[in-house]
Amino acid sequence: MSDDIKTLDDLKEAVVAEAPVEETAAPREPVRDELGRSYATGKRKDAVARVWIKPGSGKVTVNGKDMDKYFARPVLQMILRQPFEVAGVTGEFDVMATVKGGGLSGQAGAVKHGISKALQLYEPSLRGPLKAAGFLTRDSRVVERKKYGKRKARRSFQFSKR
Repeated sequence: MSDDIKTLDDLKEAVVAEAPVEETAAPREPVRDELGRSYATGKRKDAVARVWIKPGSGKVTVNGKDMDKYFARPVLQMILRQPFEVAGVTGEFDVMATVKGGGLSGQAGAVKHGISKALQLYEPSLRGPLKAAGFLTRDSRVVERKKYGKRKARRSFQFSKR
C-alpha cells in the first residue's frame, strides 16, 4: 500500500477509503407525558424549581400565583421570559412551576433554567439556540460558607494594634 502513495492526494484518498463509515446520531425524540406536557427541574443558588410546560396562550403560574404577582419586579419577569424569546416561541406555551428555597432572584433563575430544559425536551430543535444562550447550563455559583476565625466567609475581624 505504501508504494501506491506518491502524493498528498493519494494519501487523502487512501485515508478516506479506509475510514470507517460514521453512523449519524439519531435525532432527539420529544419527551412528553400522557397530558402532552414536558417536565424539567431547574436549579439556581439554593432554589429548586419543578416546571411543566404545555402548548397554550403563554400563561405562567408560579406556586399557584400569576407570574406578575409572584415575581413583582420587572427584572425577574424579564428573566422568566428570556428562554421563550431566545427560542422564538413567545406566547406559545403555558408554564406551571413550583419553586422552593432561596430568595426571589434565585427562584427566578431556577424557573428560567427549568423552562429552558423543558422547552428543549418538548421540542428538541430548540436545543441549539437555548444552549448557545447558555440557558441549559446550571449556574453553579452558590454562597461561600463561613470559615472559623473570620467574621464572614472571607472578611476578617478588625485588627487593632493597641
